[in-house]
Amino acid sequence: MNQEFYVKNIIRTAAFAGIAALALAACGSAPSTTTPSGTTGSTSSAAAVNYKACMVSDAGGFHDKSFNQSGAEGLDKAKADLGITEVKVESTASTDFTPNIDNLVSQNCNLIIGVGFNLAGAIQTAANANPSIDFALVDSAFSDADFKPVTLKNGKPLLFNTQEASFLAGYVAAGMTKTGKVATFGGMQLPSVTIFMDGFSDGIDQYNKDNGTTVKLLGWDKAAQTGSFTGDFDNQANGQNLAKGFIDQGADIIMPVAGPVGLGAAAAAKAAGNVEIIGVDADWYNTAPEYKDIVLTSVIKEIGQSVYDTVKQGMEGKYTSEPYVGTLANGGISIAPFHDFDSKVPAALKTKVDELKKSIIDGTLKVTSVSSN
Repeated sequence: MNQEFYVKNIIRTAAFAGIAALALAACGSAPSTTTPSGTTGSTSSAAAVNYKACMVSDAGGFHDKSFNQSGAEGLDKAKADLGITEVKVESTASTDFTPNIDNLVSQNCNLIIGVGFNLAGAIQTAANANPSIDFALVDSAFSDADFKPVTLKNGKPLLFNTQEASFLAGYVAAGMTKTGKVATFGGMQLPSVTIFMDGFSDGIDQYNKDNGTTVKLLGWDKAAQTGSFTGDFDNQANGQNLAKGFIDQGADIIMPVAGPVGLGAAAAAKAAGNVEIIGVDADWYNTAPEYKDIVLTSVIKEIGQSVYDTVKQGMEGKYTSEPYVGTLANGGISIAPFHDFDSKVPAALKTKVDELKKSIIDGTLKVTSVSSN
């Protein structure tokens, strides 16, 4: 998809913020743990039911150790727990989106889920053309021809206010850096990416304000909404090169928001020997164990649970087009444990992060982003 498509979708998703905010009452419950399985899912432990839930990935595929994999795990869990039939098809390029969705339509799926903002156009076109099929879309809303937000009767956005958890990660990074410089970068400048970066920036600013420090963020200027992007979510070498540049500038903690490209940043950090990584989407300590010794924490987006909940609603005849919006309050997003770094994170910093989390949940602390829902 070209740059014009991305820019227009940035506009439409930002415009959707007001509508999605009204739907918080419909947000999902606290997440549960899922286990990865193959592309066809594992053997069901529940009695089979006459419901077929289908999924198409973004170009990273279902083993990206990121958002595609999280979505697939949610669908696998639905198959195991609920007895539904699942079908998953992988995309390797944007040109695969429409053919893959058409393939699922031809298989008489009851529900088709697109994983990732990049599928927005193809999912919306298919939803409009197939009103008898329910659709869901991770990380994007829907819009009309003028890019104004619209509600589709058979289209459910699955959205996440990740700036809240990223704020906490930014605060931790500022409290743990030894050089006074931390960094972040994105795969592409999309709302589902920059929302992480906005929260990370605000968390660093809050730490500086609270402690009289001057920790510097490389790679993102929230006020200007400009920063560093690799231009893709697939080429790990791009992430490795960009991260190396930050390391050369003195950054000792990096949060890549770039899907599999972020693993390239982890490789650069591990090679440097004195740099830590903050993962995104999933807990990288578990999903990228080869880098667990440098994973300080992760900003988790419970895509799997949102998928599971949507499938369950559809199977029970309770599907609605109301957006799912994951927050700290409903457990749709979270910050991962410190794992191997637990003994290295000062108790005072842990206590402060817990206090900030409670303040965000009860509404006394507002973490904002132009991309928030």
